[in-house]
Amino acid sequence: MTRVNTPLHNEHMTLLLTLDDGSVQRALRDAVQLARDAAVADVGAEQVGPHAGVVREDAMSASHLFEANLSGYDGWRWSVTVATAGADMPVTVDEVALIPGPDALVAPHWVPWERRIRPGDLGVGDIFPTTADDPRVVPGYLQSDDPAVEEVAHEAGLGRAHVMSREGRLEAASRWRAGEFGPRSDMARSAPAACGTCAFYLPLAGSLRAAFGVCGNEFGPADGHVVNTEYGCGAHSEVEVEQVSSVPVAELVYDDSLLDMEALSEQPAEQ
Repeated sequence: MTRVNTPLHNEHMTLLLTLDDGSVQRALRDAVQLARDAAVADVGAEQVGPHAGVVREDAMSASHLFEANLSGYDGWRWSVTVATAGADMPVTVDEVALIPGPDALVAPHWVPWERRIRPGDLGVGDIFPTTADDPRVVPGYLQSDDPAVEEVAHEAGLGRAHVMSREGRLEAASRWRAGEFGPRSDMARSAPAACGTCAFYLPLAGSLRAAFGVCGNEFGPADGHVVNTEYGCGAHSEVEVEQVSSVPVAELVYDDSLLDMEALSEQPAEQ
């Protein structure tokens, strides 16, 4: 139900609020049977269940709720809005509507298709084109403000149709830094050193070079992934571990050449 609030309407409401001693709200609250009769007349008695409460809409109206005995609509309710023009005026019915209750199963908010795709959703053969107004990319003939991009375009003689915009690179940097291979991950916080000092760290080109690179260590958990320079793992190239012999005692070779030999006389020494 839509109400248009005009200056005259607002003044009338203010006057009613001043003069009302609670009788208006009591009349609206007590109009349960009036509301039920309206719902029954609209949808039939078999679909109107027990009274589930009343909700105040404003100073002059309220909505009575009834459980909906409607197949496929578990948890939904019939809402019957009643109103009055004053304490001495009759209560009338404004509208009857079916609304979801707190436990009702409702459809999620509608999201355009191009915004439903999440990272990892695309499979083999899937197509996901960028939109014409995608802020992450700009036409290639514009200055990309990324020196590495400009250098590649100059060497090739033409460049790409589109390049990543500053906004797109900032979004990627924020996503990578907060991700699995960022400085706040559990692996990074327990690592002996950071990726920025590792021989297997391959820095990216361009404006992202200072903060990101690719791990080239096949034994590292981030091999082939973009990592933050402050990320780290136990496979750092400069990690040194004290070497401890792992040969079992039973397999150690006894070498008597290391002993000092001394000849013994054939006669026993006198006591």
